[in-house]
Amino acid sequence: MKFGMFYEHQIPTPWTADAEQRAYQNALDQVELADRLGLDYVWEVEHHFLEEYSHSSAPEVFLAACSQRTKNIRLGHGVMLMSPKYNHPARSAERIATLDLVSNGRVEWGTGESATALEMGGFNLNPMEKTDEWMEGAEQAANMLAMTPYPGFKGKYFAMPCRNIIPKPVQRPHPPMWLACSRRESIHRAARLGLGALAFAFVESEQAAHWVKEYYDIIKSPACVPLSHTVNPNIAIVSAMSMHENENEAIRRGEEGFKFFGYSLGYVAIYGQHRPGRSAMWERFLDVKDTLPRTAGQGGIGTPAQVRAFLQRYESVGVDQMMFVQQSGLNRHEHVCDSLRLFAEKLLPEFKARDAAREREKQRELAPYIAQALARKIRMAPIADDDIPIVESYGRNKSADIGVSRAETVADRGGGINIPTHDPHSKK
Repeated sequence: MKFGMFYEHQIPTPWTADAEQRAYQNALDQVELADRLGLDYVWEVEHHFLEEYSHSSAPEVFLAACSQRTKNIRLGHGVMLMSPKYNHPARSAERIATLDLVSNGRVEWGTGESATALEMGGFNLNPMEKTDEWMEGAEQAANMLAMTPYPGFKGKYFAMPCRNIIPKPVQRPHPPMWLACSRRESIHRAARLGLGALAFAFVESEQAAHWVKEYYDIIKSPACVPLSHTVNPNIAIVSAMSMHENENEAIRRGEEGFKFFGYSLGYVAIYGQHRPGRSAMWERFLDVKDTLPRTAGQGGIGTPAQVRAFLQRYESVGVDQMMFVQQSGLNRHEHVCDSLRLFAEKLLPEFKARDAAREREKQRELAPYIAQALARKIRMAPIADDDIPIVESYGRNKSADIGVSRAETVADRGGGINIPTHDPHSKK
């Protein structure tokens, strides 16, 4: 099993003037430490307008900063919102490729729909169409990265003409793609589409075992028809993590923050009422925190022996990755770092040793099924060379339309460079 860190950038109120800056800088320090210690992934969400719960609206910027402070850790969008109302597919493809270039090929491309009224309403997205919008945006962004040129597209939610989307990523045809999943049905969808499953749900290992079996059964079946140009057979699950040699200290350091994580998730997505700019979620949480039950994810809070036993249960049922939620509520930066160091010292080496052998066997077993799935993929037809359109510059034979004399140059307009406005290759 591999291990990742999962970030929402939670910042409970009341906010100090430097609260957001401090949260981001602490997170960058944590990711740099995790890279040195040998963790495999960092995952960063994309959310909008979700005060206190997630101050992470530009994950590509945070992950790019991480790329320059790390060497090996994989940089995961957990997830990029793929509706064209959130992110135009061409802009999504451009940002993914650029991040892959600056990180030397370390991007994991998680995708998703979003599920909150604040976000969907803020971008005028119809909740009844969000799955279809995700599908259209994700599939076409993958096509844009894989094809030269992109032939153009006219769909229900966006359209664009033939263009060559640049740059292209290090990982060809594109980085591994994932889908955010919170229910059994979405796990099945990820498998049918050949996508990794980012299971953002706190489940017991027994339930995870059913999800894993069903997921890989579909991956191996004719029902798997890839959405992207690769198959990424992986299941990742989230858990709390606060580790200390003393169990009570581990609980003291991590329990409240993780309870707030669960409470705030329910508040923004299910039962909360929101007044933009006037959030009081932390205050509401403090009123009820002692009545909140422990959850399955609490198993990642404890001594090294307790956390080892907890993780081994998920490893034994075939979960591929555990994503640790540590930066939540008012959890302290130094405690997060202490947990990471203790985990790397006491537990990580044994899991890594087993994972190397497991990964080799998994790839061997799945190789023929992946080849069969890719053979079933319905591919966008490439455009023939003779059909690639010629796009004329605005100045070409249109000077009257834009009010520019054909004799005028950039230098005449103060640009400082003398560029002729006629085509030097023309015979006229």
